[in-house]
Amino acid sequence: MTTFEKIQYQLVKNPIILYMKGSPKLPLCGFSAKAVKLLSACSDNFAYIDILQNPDIRAELPAYAHWPTFPQLWVEKELIGGCDRITEMYRTGELQHLIKETVEKYTIDQKL
Repeated sequence: MTTFEKIQYQLVKNPIILYMKGSPKLPLCGFSAKAVKLLSACSDNFAYIDILQNPDIRAELPAYAHWPTFPQLWVEKELIGGCDRITEMYRTGELQHLIKETVEKYTIDQKL
């Protein structure tokens, strides 16, 4: 499996995924810590990939996403953005709405 295929697989399998440095319990950069804090305020139902433990993804995801920095939040295979975008969306309430809607959608789908 190529790195691009691995990324595509992760995006398909995880409706909400954060590519970050470290883990939600131990973020290894300030931007990742802030992104986790805001995302966790919306829901704990998200996956994450520690790009420091996955150098292939760290190297290839910026080209795949056309987004050069980390963290990267993806919802339903769509890039939402990095820390600044997450912060702005949280400030306006857009992030809370998006995450709540996505969690509810996939919780219902999993029960069927």
